[in-house]
Amino acid sequence: MTAAIPIATYRLQLTADFNFDAAAAVIPYLKALGISHLYASPFMKSRKGSTHGYDIVDHTRLNPELGGEAGFGRLSEALRRHDFGLILDFVPNHVGVHFADNPWWLDVLEWGPASPHAVSFDIDWDQLPYRARGGVLLPVIGSSYGQALESGEIELRYDPDEGSFSGWYFEHRLPIAPERYSEILRTVVKEAGAEDSAAGERILALAARYKGLRHPNRKEAPAFKAELNAIEGAADLIARGLDAYRAGPDRPAQVLALHHLLERQHYKLGHWRLASSDINYRRFFDVNTLAGLRVEDAGTFEAIHRLVKALIADGRLQGLRLDHIDGLRDPAQYFQRLRRLIRDAQGNDAKPFYLVIEKILGEGEKLHPFSGVHGTTGYEWMNVITQVLVDDSGLDPLDEIWRQVSNTSPKLEPLLKDAKRRVLETLLASEFTVLTRLLARIAGGHYSTRDYSADSLRQAFELYVLHFPVYRTYLTSAAPSPHDRALISATIEKARADWFAADDGIFDFLRDALTMDLLRPGGPAHGAPRVRRFALKVQQFTGPLMAKSLEDTAFYRYHRLLALNEVGGDPSARAISVDTFHDMMRTRADEWPHGMTATATHDTKRGEDARARIMALAEIPGEWTSAVGRWKILNAPHLVIEGEMRAPAAAFEYMLYQALLGAWPVNEPNTTFAERMQAYALKAAREGKQETSWLNPNQAYEAGLRTFIERILDPAASSEFLDSMETLARRVALLGALNSLSQITMKATMPGVPDFYQGTEFWDLSLVDPDNRRPVDFAARAALLPSLENPDWADLAQHWPDGHIKLAWTRRLLKQRTELAELFAQGDYQPLEVSGPHRDHVIAFARRRGGDAVIVAVAKSFAAFSQGGRAWPRGEAFDGALDLKGYTLEGMARGPTELRLSKLFGKLPVAVLKARFEGSLKPARKRGRA
Repeated sequence: MTAAIPIATYRLQLTADFNFDAAAAVIPYLKALGISHLYASPFMKSRKGSTHGYDIVDHTRLNPELGGEAGFGRLSEALRRHDFGLILDFVPNHVGVHFADNPWWLDVLEWGPASPHAVSFDIDWDQLPYRARGGVLLPVIGSSYGQALESGEIELRYDPDEGSFSGWYFEHRLPIAPERYSEILRTVVKEAGAEDSAAGERILALAARYKGLRHPNRKEAPAFKAELNAIEGAADLIARGLDAYRAGPDRPAQVLALHHLLERQHYKLGHWRLASSDINYRRFFDVNTLAGLRVEDAGTFEAIHRLVKALIADGRLQGLRLDHIDGLRDPAQYFQRLRRLIRDAQGNDAKPFYLVIEKILGEGEKLHPFSGVHGTTGYEWMNVITQVLVDDSGLDPLDEIWRQVSNTSPKLEPLLKDAKRRVLETLLASEFTVLTRLLARIAGGHYSTRDYSADSLRQAFELYVLHFPVYRTYLTSAAPSPHDRALISATIEKARADWFAADDGIFDFLRDALTMDLLRPGGPAHGAPRVRRFALKVQQFTGPLMAKSLEDTAFYRYHRLLALNEVGGDPSARAISVDTFHDMMRTRADEWPHGMTATATHDTKRGEDARARIMALAEIPGEWTSAVGRWKILNAPHLVIEGEMRAPAAAFEYMLYQALLGAWPVNEPNTTFAERMQAYALKAAREGKQETSWLNPNQAYEAGLRTFIERILDPAASSEFLDSMETLARRVALLGALNSLSQITMKATMPGVPDFYQGTEFWDLSLVDPDNRRPVDFAARAALLPSLENPDWADLAQHWPDGHIKLAWTRRLLKQRTELAELFAQGDYQPLEVSGPHRDHVIAFARRRGGDAVIVAVAKSFAAFSQGGRAWPRGEAFDGALDLKGYTLEGMARGPTELRLSKLFGKLPVAVLKARFEGSLKPARKRGRA
């Protein structure tokens, strides 16, 4: 029987090229590795050709590109046969829209607010400017709307199978409101000159029966379409008559006819750039093709979870990872409903169900306790591992290097604030405008606050969101929690301190709107629906603002040490002490022992081993500084300079050298390396939004970047640079490999459920997505695994570049977790003391449950033990001892109370040893939130 709490999870990215059958084929290998649960990317029906699955267009169907129901059945059987669990990455926040594949969205475009699916989308129907009727903006046009119209790119077509009319812009379907069908039919019959034909007469008779602006209505439309479809010769007649709407050059009458028809729809076509200023539906971040869902609507919740409920009821789904829960209006309500749904699905066979959430926590922020949730997907613990392993003594020199290179302060806060301003002015300007208008309407609704001008309210609210330090609060329709109230009040005071105009109570008003205190009895009578809508929508806005500003902007501007530029992390962070790490782990063991611990995901900015390499630069800051200085001189002739443009910019060039070191292929062919680095550099430059951006690509700068990378990676043009880079890369790669062994050891043994991203059993030197979604050679891994049953660690260490040592150690760790599953799932965490000259280079702790125990020790800051990364460290290099009081190692007689580090690290600089706990036992405490 599959364990409710996973022993270890393994993330697979499912695509048309790696489908359900491909996943089923690797289950035996994953079982042999020691994995207990497959953690699958979204597998509901998504947009055709999707490489990630997050653009779901139908939550009620399995993705046919992955193999549909039949393929999923075969995967389910493979999982059952190997006693394997399945965790689904589920997307409740948004769906894929535009194009022609989402039936809900197409229905909304056809019927507007009258569509039964309109309630499922967060659309502000009355927000479009200069428009008599409400509508939703469709920013799909690649040129201007007028240019697309006049060139004939927008067409009106008739579907004889449906009896329906739609506009089409390339692959985008634009359903025509049926209330306009009669008008269209009269026009096309006249254009075809078919008034006296049998088909023409029947068509005109049909059109004449439906009079008025709202006919045919939704109830009448199916019969209208069916009758039109049944008229013999109608399709040919309409095809000829549609020439009246066939816009194109030198066809002004037809252009106007099509334009007037489109203007009377429930949507407004526009240039894609209009999205940043005029969009009026909630999106996933700034992605126009992903529209937010209102899962707070009970019908919408039930519809999108129908398939999930069926899979749980059938025993084919054992867990969920909930994507982007910070986008939901009321996450607490969502998880209460979800827990009820799971109980209903399980019926009398109710058992624990594993739930984790994608949640990025700010510094010092605690996870909100949601019903049934076991924890997060582990971004915060990935960064904790990095911070405890990184050498703190090297961060001050790296601060100074970054100050000189960038000519800016190493402090992150000013840079983050600038990034937020940029995002507010561009990517999320429309969402910000919707909120400020709503705030102004609230103020104008009572005489006591109507003197707050819209402009002043906008400025005050802007200061608030600029200073807001985390992703969101968690207000419900009731009063805010003390924590959220304190957070809002503290942010208001920071905003007030930056305000240079007269205050006149505007910040008190804003605070009371955000906390919904405006609705307290005895206060001014503000409209309750507007106040609640504002307060709850702000929560859905601050998350995307922070994500786009920090992860997708600041991370690509601030390059002091790229190992710290990771999802959920702080690029300016200091190292954390071993004692602080121990305190965090004890707290986690008590509060969230079953959340995931990740070191790589589909969202991370680079592979886990590339990050471990870059981390090592903090150990050799002097050599790194010298190397960069030399490289800048060697590569100066390869810079592309046109006027004041320098490609790459100086700070960006510094970032590139770190990225190169992290991903540098050691003892591997590098036929695609330059191409991969060029793609990474282009994405990084656009995300940084300085010299170029996604909204306004600077083609000259981007071409310069490609040229620079091509030149410096060309042996004929840059042999001296490449020799120097290769020399340092080999040393950093060894230090990184050692860091990696410590990293995965901690992941697999600290409180939490270790999650392994596909392919990371070998060295993972990926760059940011889509580079980290490259195909994985599972056959090579599966073929090697049996030979590692009794590994020769000395031989594996000698050949460390091939990555086999990582696979062997991963298997050893997971074997331990499998054998002692209860200990790792429910056990205590106890720090262990290390003495001697090298005590600061070791992290040691015990996991214990009853008399069973495991002793874990990992080394850190390896430069001193490896000749600066030139040789694999030997055990005798480590001077010190591990305190084992109260423990007896397996296979050893009771007596020794310490173990020399030279013996502990005799084979590898990491150790996981079974032991018996001989000390006094405390009563077991109830653990975990779920």
